Amino acid sequence: MATVDRSTRPCCDSSFLHRRNIMSFRSFFMFMLLLFTIDRCFSEDDHEMEEFLKREYSLSKPYQGVGSSGSSHWELMGDAMVTTDYIRLTPDMQSRQGAVWSRIPCNLKDWEMQVHFKIHGQGKKNLNGDGLAIWFTKERMQKGPVFGNMDNFTGLGVFVDTYPNEEKYIERIFPFVLAMVGNGSISYDHERDGRPTELGGCNAMVRNLKHDSFLFIRYIRRRLTVMIDIDGQHEWRDCLDIPGVRLPQGYYFGATAVTGDLSDNHDIISLKLYQLTVIRSRKEEEDEEEEEITVPSVDNLDLLRLGQNEEGMSGIAIFFTVLFSLLGCIFLLVIGLVVYSHWNENRRKRFY
Repeated sequence: MATVDRSTRPCCDSSFLHRRNIMSFRSFFMFMLLLFTIDRCFSEDDHEMEEFLKREYSLSKPYQGVGSSGSSHWELMGDAMVTTDYIRLTPDMQSRQGAVWSRIPCNLKDWEMQVHFKIHGQGKKNLNGDGLAIWFTKERMQKGPVFGNMDNFTGLGVFVDTYPNEEKYIERIFPFVLAMVGNGSISYDHERDGRPTELGGCNAMVRNLKHDSFLFIRYIRRRLTVMIDIDGQHEWRDCLDIPGVRLPQGYYFGATAVTGDLSDNHDIISLKLYQLTVIRSRKEEEDEEEEEITVPSVDNLDLLRLGQNEEGMSGIAIFFTVLFSLLGCIFLLVIGLVVYSHWNENRRKRFY
C-alpha cells in the first residue's frame, strides 16, 4: 500500500489558504473601490444638480408678492386676476389677454423653472384657444400678438399652443409645446404656428384635465431642456433638449395668455424658480468669462432646423415620395425592356 507523506500537506494547505486570502482581499478591495466610485459619482451628480428655491423669482399661493405696489415681486397686466387658488391670465371669454411679470431681473447663470398650470374651458376640441407662454426676456409688461406678449421679443419663449392655425400639417397634434429664442428681430409666424423659428417641441394634451399639469424648463451649461408632466403619474416626459442655447443674464420671467374668437381659462397655479449649483472646470469658467453673452442665440440653428424638417415629413409627403420612386423604377424598367427587346430583334435579323 502506498503511503502518503503528510508532512507536505500543511504546506500545501497553507499556500492554498494564503492564495485564497489574497483573492478574497483583492475581491474585497475591488468591491470597496467600486462602491467608492459609485458613491463619488452620485455625490457629484447630487452636488451638480443641487437646487435652491429662489423665492424672489417664484410665484405661489397665497400670492402675497403680487400687486401694483413697488414692493411686490410680481405685477399683473391686462385681464389677469388673482384668486386664492390661482392667477387667471384670461377667462374663458373672447378677445382677452393677460400676463404676470416678475419685477426683478434674474442674474442666475443656471436655473430651472417648474410651472404648475391649468387650461380648461367650455370649448370642444379644436374650438378653443389660443394658449399660454412662459417667458425669459429682456422686455416685460408689453402687450402683443404672441400669446399676449410683444412680437420680435428678445430672449426665450416656451409656448403651450392649443389651436392649430396651419391645419395642413396633419402630423402635429394640438395642444403642442414648443420653444423659441428671439434676438429682437425675429418674428413669430402665427400662420404656421411658429414652425419656422421653433427649436423643437412635443404634443401635450393639457386641456380639461382632472389632474395637475406641469411644465419643466431647465437652462444649464447653455443647454435648454423642456419636459412635461401631464399624465398624473408624477413623471417627467421629454419634450426638447437643445445644446448651444445662449441666454444673457438679467432678463425677466413672465407668463402670458391670449384668447381670440375662441377662448379658454388659462391659469397659473405656481412658478417656482430654482438656482442650480453646477460644478465647472477652470477652462469652462475661463471660456464663459471671455465670451460674455449679450444677444440671445442658438448654435447651429440652420442644421437643427434641417434635421427637424427631415424628421417632420408628413405621412402624405412620405406616401408621394414612395409612390413617385416606384413609378420612376417602373418607368426605367419599361424603358430597359423596350431597349432590350429592340436590340434582341435587330440581333436576330442579323443572325438570319
